[in-house]
Amino acid sequence: MFPPMTPLALALVLTAAGLHATWNYCVKKAGGGLPFVYVVGLVICTLYVPVTVFYCLRFDPEIAWTSLWWILGSGVLKTSYSLFLQRSYRIGDFSLIYPLARGTGPLLSTLAAIIILGERPSGLAIAGGGVIITSIFFLTGGSKLFHQDRAHLHRAVGYGITSGIFIAAYTLWDRHGVAGLAVAPLLYDAGTALTQLLLLTPFGLRRWPEVKTCWHTQRRYVFGVALLSPLAYVLVLTALSFTPVSYVAPAREISIVIGAFIGARFLKEADGKRRLWAAAAMVLGVIALALG
Repeated sequence: MFPPMTPLALALVLTAAGLHATWNYCVKKAGGGLPFVYVVGLVICTLYVPVTVFYCLRFDPEIAWTSLWWILGSGVLKTSYSLFLQRSYRIGDFSLIYPLARGTGPLLSTLAAIIILGERPSGLAIAGGGVIITSIFFLTGGSKLFHQDRAHLHRAVGYGITSGIFIAAYTLWDRHGVAGLAVAPLLYDAGTALTQLLLLTPFGLRRWPEVKTCWHTQRRYVFGVALLSPLAYVLVLTALSFTPVSYVAPAREISIVIGAFIGARFLKEADGKRRLWAAAAMVLGVIALALG
C-alpha cells in the first residue's frame, strides 16, 4: 500500500510539470516542423544509448516480441502526436494550444475507457468532465469562436484537439505497455524514441538541408526539448515508484496553468487572463476525473 503524496513526491511532480510546459515552450519558439522533430529525436536517442546500455548490463531485462510490437505502436502514435503538436504551435497561440491539448487528453482517455474498457466513472468524474468541456469553451473564446473574425482560430483549435486525441491514445496504449506487459519504463521510452527516429529518418534525409539549418539555428531549443522532455518523464516515474497514480496524475496537470501563464507573460499572447482562468478551471476538472 502506497502512502499519500509526500512533500518529496509533490516536489518531483510539480518540477516535472514545469519542465513539461518549458519544453513545449521550446517547441513553440522553434516552430521547426518535421526537421526539428527529427533533430530532437537524434539527440534523445544519442543520450539514451549510454543509459540503456548501463541498464541492460545492470539488470539484464527480457523483452518479449509482443512487447516490441507494442513499443512500435507507441512510437507510431507519438510520432503523429509530435508532428501535429508542431503544426498546432505554428498556427495557434501557446496559451491556447497547450491547455487545449493537455486538457482534452485526460477527458478523451476517460471517454475511451468508458466506451472501450467498459469502465463506469463516478459522479465526481462526470462532473470533472463537464468542467473540462466548459473550460475548453471559454478557453477557445466561447461563442465568439463562431464569429467570422475568429475563423482563423478554427484550424488552431482543431489541431489542438487532435493533439489531445493522440495524447489520450498513447496514454491508454502506454498504460498497457508498462503495466500490462511489464516493460521497464526506461526501456519502453527509449524504444519509442528509437521508433520515432526510424520512422522519420527517410523524411529527415530527404530534407537534410533543412535538418542542418535547424541544427545550426535552433540548437538551444533542440537541446531544451531533448533534455527536459525525458527528464520530466523520469521525475514522474520516480514519483510513481512510491506514490499512488491517483495522486500523481492530477498533480501533473498543473502544467496546464503554467503553460497558459507562459503564453500570457512571456509570449504576450492575446486573451491571456481569460485563458489562464480557463486553464485553472481545467486543472480542477482533470483532478476530479482522476479522483473519481
